[in-house]
Amino acid sequence: MIPLTYGATSADRRQDPTMRAFRADRFGQFVHWGLYAIPAGTWQGRTIEFAAEFLMHSAHVSREDWAALAADFTLDGFDPAEWARTARRMGARYVTVTTKHHDGFCLWPSAYSDFTVAATPSGRDVLGEILDAYRAEGLATHLYYSVLDWHHPDWRYAIESDDDRIAFDRYLDFATNQLLELAERYPQTRGFWFDGTWDESVKANGRWTHEIEQLLKERIPGAIVNSRLRADDRGARHFDSNGALMGDYESGYERRLPAPWDRSVSVYDWEACATLTQASWGFHDSAWAERGRKTPAQMVEQLAHTVSLGGNLLLNFGPRGDGSLAPVETALADAVGAWMAVNGAAVHDSGPAPGWDYPGWGFYTAPLQADASAEVSDGVVHAIVTRIPVSGILTIALPPGLALRAVRALVDGAETPFTVLDAHTVQLPASAFTGMPTVLALETVPAGQESGPREPNPDVALV
Repeated sequence: MIPLTYGATSADRRQDPTMRAFRADRFGQFVHWGLYAIPAGTWQGRTIEFAAEFLMHSAHVSREDWAALAADFTLDGFDPAEWARTARRMGARYVTVTTKHHDGFCLWPSAYSDFTVAATPSGRDVLGEILDAYRAEGLATHLYYSVLDWHHPDWRYAIESDDDRIAFDRYLDFATNQLLELAERYPQTRGFWFDGTWDESVKANGRWTHEIEQLLKERIPGAIVNSRLRADDRGARHFDSNGALMGDYESGYERRLPAPWDRSVSVYDWEACATLTQASWGFHDSAWAERGRKTPAQMVEQLAHTVSLGGNLLLNFGPRGDGSLAPVETALADAVGAWMAVNGAAVHDSGPAPGWDYPGWGFYTAPLQADASAEVSDGVVHAIVTRIPVSGILTIALPPGLALRAVRALVDGAETPFTVLDAHTVQLPASAFTGMPTVLALETVPAGQESGPREPNPDVALV
């Protein structure tokens, strides 16, 4: 065991009400919005085929020229209430919104910077309006903050001299002041989502990452902090040099997911973040950015995959420069929301199905249990069918000690007959897709009790 001062603060998963709520939410909306949405991937007539939020860096734009974009941040189409309604209709239970991205522009009127919404034509507290709108729709709010800051003169990628150390210490004081300002200005915030912490300068400051996490949790008791913030004494990130998770949940799955059979990830809380295209987080107005845009069915599949392994999915939206949502994004949100309205029981308040192995044709989820270490539980397990085998038959391998009493379609409660092959395996015909994955409620009982009377199942919505 390596002695560490700034490693993981606890070896145990948090079980307080705030963390339990986050875990049960399972589905959140990510919002990337800032000045980068105005040029939308194009600078001086040249489209940069790279993420829009990196345009200042990738197009080599000066601080002065980038700051001049603030004059065009007019909020002509900005309607945070519509953003929030879209997220709620989609089935998201929380939102994570960018407060300051790598370009340093702040969506709140920070007292510690002149590069904020206060310098825009409206001067409005844009962040405050967004947070109020989402809370009005019943969604919890989390704040994204980039430690990396191209605008600030004291930012350093690495500490290579005494002057670098002095400058970066000033920068960390600035970041501390801004983060505590956010906590004090928006105390209803449930969590902080950190980014831009991969450079050597931050990895060499494990003490600061540890201390700011503790300070934020003092200001907002129960606040949730992702693992991207943390570095330990030796520069290890996410997991300390002894392999223990730093922060409250693992936050390393960006536009990727663990293997669907890798149940080892479910021993801790984790969250994946995903974009609707592979190109950009911020709004990028180009044909290049549209390539590979995901369908609603693909997003539902990613959501099912994530929940089956005990994770949360944070699905990103990039509002346009005027503050409006792109119609293609609202259309996807509504399509996913229509599926969630019927099948949300397989996602919300759910997690891995203990003892149920990955079947290949979809994913199993089950209601969250008080004892996360339990191996087998009878009751209802949801089978989310994302691909139909060539045979047209679904093979279900039950955990030892369980038997299948009934299979019902979650959409209407219609019962599907099944064939018992042996003590642990059944087969049933797969329903044809209607464009989106289907969900089956598998009613299980201890082996030997499957022939008893069937009681109404309150987890199955009958319509």
